[in-house]
Amino acid sequence: MITDPAVLLLLVLAGVGAGLTGATAGLASLVSYPALLAAGLPPVTANVTNTVAMLGTTAGAAAGARPELAGQRARLVPLCVITTVGGACGGLVLLLTPSGAFTVIVPWLIGGASLVLMAGPRLRRLAEGAEHHGLSPATGVTAFLIGIYGGYFGAAAGVLMLALLVSVWTQPLARTNAAKNVVTGSANLLAAIVFAVTGKVVWTAALAVCLGSLGGSWLGSTLVRHLPATPLRIGIGVAGLGLAIVLGWQAFAA
Repeated sequence: MITDPAVLLLLVLAGVGAGLTGATAGLASLVSYPALLAAGLPPVTANVTNTVAMLGTTAGAAAGARPELAGQRARLVPLCVITTVGGACGGLVLLLTPSGAFTVIVPWLIGGASLVLMAGPRLRRLAEGAEHHGLSPATGVTAFLIGIYGGYFGAAAGVLMLALLVSVWTQPLARTNAAKNVVTGSANLLAAIVFAVTGKVVWTAALAVCLGSLGGSWLGSTLVRHLPATPLRIGIGVAGLGLAIVLGWQAFAA
């Protein structure tokens, strides 16, 4: 348990940064996970604590993006069900497998998703009309796999989901980004419950990050409404590639 007020304050500030980047770019864990490691938590403990804390990002982002979420219930509900089940599976995989087993392919997933995100409009034109036929099997399977990844590790799961949704939906980026926040948050939900039951969560740290992320994600959802779509999409993609390089270096240099 972390009780040092200075450390808890820094975790709250890290939560604000995580919520802000999560709501705008899907990279919340890029801020919060390293902060938990810096606070002295072991990697797996930091990961499960971070998953619980990121529920605050989902709540804040949903509250801040209510105008963008309006009218999206019909297609969000099935996606949320799929990613929730996937997130639970990912959480179980984390608890039942060696902690470093999945990290080798994580950089490739993030890097590929970042490239897909930057090529989103072109891919969407190639798949034009797909969204008018409901949730396709390919989209559902991909969302499930992203849910597994989100429950297992989580970093840049939002980039993966945004890349998927941008490639199949024709709507403003702010609306797709709001949907992404809800869908990836659903993947965290059951995984967070699984982790809470195991007793591995450091609750003081989780609450500190969660508190900060509530405010940060609400602000991030508001900012997305006013930012130009193309530079934002490219910026998220570049940031995702940067994260992929860092994680790749850490995985293969170990």
